[in-house]
Amino acid sequence: MRNKISLKNQLLLSIGLICFIALICFLTSNLIVYRVVALILLLSVSFLAMIFEIIPVLIAATLSALIWNFFFIPPTFTFHIDTPEDVLMFSMYFIIALVNAVLTIKIREQEKNNRDRIEKENSIVLYNTLLNSLSHELKTPISTIIGGVDTLKENYSLLTTKNRDDLLLELEQAGTRLNRQVENLLNMSRIENGMLKIKKDWTDINELLFGLIQQFSNIKTHQIIYIPQDDLPLIKIDRGLIENAIHNILLNAFLYTPITSKIYMNVNVDSNEMNIQIIDEGSGFPNEYIEMAFNKFYRLPNSSTGGTGLGLSIVKGFVEAHQGTVKLENRVDHKGSIFSITIPTELTYINNLKNE
Repeated sequence: MRNKISLKNQLLLSIGLICFIALICFLTSNLIVYRVVALILLLSVSFLAMIFEIIPVLIAATLSALIWNFFFIPPTFTFHIDTPEDVLMFSMYFIIALVNAVLTIKIREQEKNNRDRIEKENSIVLYNTLLNSLSHELKTPISTIIGGVDTLKENYSLLTTKNRDDLLLELEQAGTRLNRQVENLLNMSRIENGMLKIKKDWTDINELLFGLIQQFSNIKTHQIIYIPQDDLPLIKIDRGLIENAIHNILLNAFLYTPITSKIYMNVNVDSNEMNIQIIDEGSGFPNEYIEMAFNKFYRLPNSSTGGTGLGLSIVKGFVEAHQGTVKLENRVDHKGSIFSITIPTELTYINNLKNE
C-alpha cells in the first residue's frame, strides 16, 4: 500500500486516523479511563506502522502522545501533569509509541528483504534451469546441423543417394527443432512484455486442424485422429496463435505418450464459445502437479524427455490473449490427459442468420 500512496497522503491519513480515534475516545470518555485510551492509541500507531513509511508513523506517534496528554491525562486541556505516576506513564507511552513504530517498520523491512532474497534465489534457480535446458535444446540441433554440413562438404561424393536423403532429413528436423525453440523464447518474451497483439480473422477450424495433422504426418510414432464436422461455422480468431497453441499441446503428447498411442481432437462450437479438446493415451498427469503444468519453465520431476518447459505456458498466454481458458485434466475412464481450450466465439454472419 505504501508504494501506491504518496508520503504527503500517508501523513494526512496518519494524522486523520489518530485524530478520529482520539475523537471517538473523547466522546466516550465517560465509559473508558484514560489509561485504556493509551492502549487504543498505541494500537492505532502499530496499525499505521504496518502499512506506512517511518516519517508519517513517527509523527502520528508523537501526535498521539500529545493528544493523550492534552485531552485525557488529568488535568485535561493542559499539557501539565500533576502526579509522578502519570508523568512516568506519559514518558513510557511516548517511548513505547516511538519504539513500537520503529521496530514494526524495521521488522516489515526485514521481511521484505527476506522475500526479495528468496525471490532472487528462486529467479536464479529458475534461470539456471532455463539455461541448462537451452544448452541442451539449442546445442543438440546446432551440433547436428554443423556435423551434417561438414559431412556433406567432406564426403559428398562418397555418400549414396539414400545417405544424402537421410542426412538432409536430419538437417531439416534439427533446423525445425532449433526454429521451434527460438520461436518459443520470442513468444514468451512477447507475452511477458505485453507486446502480444492478436489479429483476428475468420478461420475454418477444420482446415486449421487438418493443417496441424499434416505438420506431424512425417512422425509415424503416433496417430492423430480428428473427425471433421461439416457444419462448423467460421470462427474469428488469430489463426497463427491458436494454431501454435494446439501445435504445442500435440507436440507435448508426441513427446510424453507411448509410441503407437493415439491422439484425439474434438471441436464443439455453440453461440457462446468454441471448445477444442486434445486427448491422449499417455499415463496422465500427476494430480499434485496439474496446477503447475502451465507455469513457465516447469517440467515434471524426473522427466526424461528434453524441453525448456515453455510450450504449455505459451499455450496459456495465447489462449488468454483471446479471453479464453485452457485446462488440463486426467481422463476418468482411461489413461491419458485431456487439454481443453475454450474461447469466446464470434460466428460468421451467415451462421447467425441460420441460428435465427
